[in-house]
This record gives sequence, structure tokens and C-alpha cells, in this order.
Amino acid sequence: MFGMSLGMVVEGSVTVLLAVTIGYCVVLNARLKRLHSDRETLGKMVSDLMQATGLANAAVRELKTAALEAETSLTARLEEAQTLEQKLAGHVNNGSQLVEKIGRITAAAKSQPLPEAKVEAKPKAAPQPVEPQGRLHSALQQLAMRPGIGGKAA
Repeated sequence: MFGMSLGMVVEGSVTVLLAVTIGYCVVLNARLKRLHSDRETLGKMVSDLMQATGLANAAVRELKTAALEAETSLTARLEEAQTLEQKLAGHVNNGSQLVEKIGRITAAAKSQPLPEAKVEAKPKAAPQPVEPQGRLHSALQQLAMRPGIGGKAA
């Protein structure tokens, strides 16, 4: 009897250990499933990250291209503005010199008395146009022959 009850005890303990082992295997299986699902999620996250990195690199390349184009455009505009500034400074300088000359000519013309016209008793057939006399006439001719002064705005 003792032998039979010892066999039952051993079989009962093996049954209990087998049940504990099965329970532990179920717990391990659940953990492995979670780990496997997390692995898929992690792989998807890595894939999304790589795609976002590729898009960011493309955007950076486009920004560099746009910045280079803007720099080229701004450099060209700056050079054009500097050229126009130099031309405008030359025109202003020439205009200032011209105003000074006109002022000197006007002052000289005002200081010189005009000759008196002689009245003749005989009427002429057609009146002759009166021409400017002296220095005023020569100054006006010099201004007319000066290059770059054609009466048009620069």
C-alpha cells in the first residue's frame, strides 16, 4: 500500500509540475507574441523614420538649390544696382557742372549791357530776326555742341 501511495504521490507531483510547466509555457508564449508584435511595430517605425529622413534630405537639397538661385539673382541685381548708381552719380555730377556753367553764363550775360537798337527812318521790306550778341551767343553754341547734351532726359 505504501508503494501504491508513493506512486500516487509521485504521479500527483509530476502532474502538478506538468501543470505548472504548461502554465509557464502559456505565459512565455504570451510574452513572445507581445515581443513579436512590438518587433513589427518597431520595424514599421524604423521604416517610417527612414522615409521621413529621405524626404527631409530631398527638402534640404531643394532649399540649397533655391538658396543658390536666390543668391545668384541677388548678386546680379546688386551688380546692376551698383552700375546704375555709378551712372546716376555721373549724370548728377554732369548736371551739377551744367548748372554751374549756366549760372556763370547767365551772370556774365546779366553783367554785360545790351547794345541799343538804332531806329532808322526807312522801313525795311521784312524784319530780320534778332540774333543774340556777344558772349551769350557763343555760350549757347558751346552748350549745343557739347556731347551728351541733346535736350533729352538721361
